Amino acid sequence: MGFLSKIFGKNNNGEHKTGGMEDYMTLVRVYLQAAIAETAGITNLAMLPDLRLFKTTLHIPTLNNKLGVGEKKHCKKMLQDLYKVEDSFFKELDQSIKRNCRKMQDVQTYLIQFQNFTQDTMMLMGNLMKFKLRVPSFMKKAIYSMTEKTVSDIFNKNDYNDAGVMKTVVAIRTYNKRLGFTEKWITDFVFQVVMLAKKEPKPSSDDNVKSGK
Repeated sequence: MGFLSKIFGKNNNGEHKTGGMEDYMTLVRVYLQAAIAETAGITNLAMLPDLRLFKTTLHIPTLNNKLGVGEKKHCKKMLQDLYKVEDSFFKELDQSIKRNCRKMQDVQTYLIQFQNFTQDTMMLMGNLMKFKLRVPSFMKKAIYSMTEKTVSDIFNKNDYNDAGVMKTVVAIRTYNKRLGFTEKWITDFVFQVVMLAKKEPKPSSDDNVKSGK
């Protein structure tokens, strides 16, 4: 079992490995919460559960008596080492948090909006790209280009025929007006998740039987 799985109490039964999609999403949440703690001056770790587990399990010291500083640095290094995440990714996250989390009351609203934004975006991208996601992993440039085009459509196209799709598009645009991420940031985030998802083990036939599929 990978050590991130141990941190967050995951039981992988040999299927989950450190550096997978689940670990990536966990580390992004940890970085987000650490940056929020640093920016908003949070001292109560109970408000930020992922950060609390990350900090206490890895025994990361509090730097300069300010929660979030050392934790953010440690998490950033892990994301860069495991996933080659670029500095621009962290810079945009930091800017979004500084713009939206100026006081304690802003924190929970921001966390909910970020979660809803990322979930809606990934769900809609999967819906819109569909068969394109079957392109082999080695064709990275083609997958990135398709991801980039689909993200651009979400923010610029207004003639979707499906009312449900259009509703989600409007919701994503509304969230991002506050969050303030560029299309490149969103493309990079989605592309990373898509490529990691392609490496995930497929459910076995036994799993399908157990789940009633």
